[in-house]
Amino acid sequence: MSIEIFLKEQETNILNRLLGLLRIPSVSAKPEHKEDMQKAAEYWRETLLMAGVDKAEIYQTKGNPIVYAEKILNPTYPTVLVYAHYDVMPAEPFELWKTPPFEPTIIDGKIYARGADDDKGQGFMHAVAFEYLVKTQQLKCNVKFMIEGEEEIGSPSMIQWCKDYKHKLSADVILVSDTGMIDANTPSITTGLRGLTYLQIEVTGPNRDLHSGIFGGAVANPLNVLCKIIASLQDENGKITIPGFYDDVLEYTTEQRSLINQIPFNEENYKQALGIKELWGEKGYTTIERTGIRPTMDLCGIWGGYTGEGSKTVLPSKAYAKLSSRIVPYQQHEKIGKLIKEHILSIAPPSVSINVDILHGGQPYVTPLDLPALEAAKKALKDVYGKEPLPTMSGGSIPIIATFEEILGLKSVLMGFGLESDAIHSPNENFPLQNFYHGIKSIVKFYHYYAQTNS
Repeated sequence: MSIEIFLKEQETNILNRLLGLLRIPSVSAKPEHKEDMQKAAEYWRETLLMAGVDKAEIYQTKGNPIVYAEKILNPTYPTVLVYAHYDVMPAEPFELWKTPPFEPTIIDGKIYARGADDDKGQGFMHAVAFEYLVKTQQLKCNVKFMIEGEEEIGSPSMIQWCKDYKHKLSADVILVSDTGMIDANTPSITTGLRGLTYLQIEVTGPNRDLHSGIFGGAVANPLNVLCKIIASLQDENGKITIPGFYDDVLEYTTEQRSLINQIPFNEENYKQALGIKELWGEKGYTTIERTGIRPTMDLCGIWGGYTGEGSKTVLPSKAYAKLSSRIVPYQQHEKIGKLIKEHILSIAPPSVSINVDILHGGQPYVTPLDLPALEAAKKALKDVYGKEPLPTMSGGSIPIIATFEEILGLKSVLMGFGLESDAIHSPNENFPLQNFYHGIKSIVKFYHYYAQTNS
């Protein structure tokens, strides 16, 4: 039976199972969803057992559960370790969703739901591809699965779990679908990921909220101070002003930059899709370079004082901000986090006190271009899409990928099928069914080619 026939016959069953997973509000950032995390882990365990693994287990951690499953066919076969995550980003603001985020809805060939792309939809492709290969007795690789529930908060439990169960996780390569494509008809393979350092800033002024009329002009406003500090971290050319920030940045040659910029990119369409009139970023670099090979500094949230309806003339006692820095090879997230923290503390005026917490981070990652599994992925994508896939550098981060290499000694192949228009982390996240099915077919082909390279 071909994969096309299998997908056609099983279409309703496959979609219903995916929709069931998407209905679980497994938001790792919120403690009130603790039971939902367990429910999502159990759902994945049952999914993998149904797909044909020999065993599937749920491991409890200090955080959220991790699902491990395996099918070992022959010790001489290559072993593929599949990674995915079942946790999702918070869905707020709910009012901007066209359909409820945890009531998945199919509209015009797209599944709308939180996690539809990142990463429940993409992760589920691997379960379906594996199931097909097992049922048709075409699988010629050993396969292991590790599905976690904390990727969106930095994978803190996954790190220790990998150390504790390293003996279980021996493999030849890690296969991941948690990245994207250039567009729906242009396959690509992500060969590099930026890393991340994420911090929270607390600025404290007076010991209580004050009347802005009585005290304004006499006492430093923590919100004003915080805004000045954040604004000072970049200059008018988009360059980060923290001393030593760029010391370890990998600088690409003119030839390398030329190759990177061969990726199809229409600036006008890009602006139109985002609803903006002008792009902005570090001077001297293209948009593709800014979002793939250059480090960044972004304010992700700021709050303090009165934010309700109407007015309240208050000078707040405290102000807060969340700060994200995407880093590139060869920067180290611990070093960058420390640099940012020390710089902010050094420029804080004596009129306030400041506390900076480094919440989490992860290293950048680069896939070797001569990796056999990467070649298998290229062939698979060419078979399905009819054209050679292009290598891309992703601006997003999957911090655990670099950790896998550090702890397990394994390289990862990032074969993703998401699109920019999928709106991951945003309201109305979606995943085109065409990409979902093409992803399944590509994964099936990957196993065929990877088995051949190791036979």
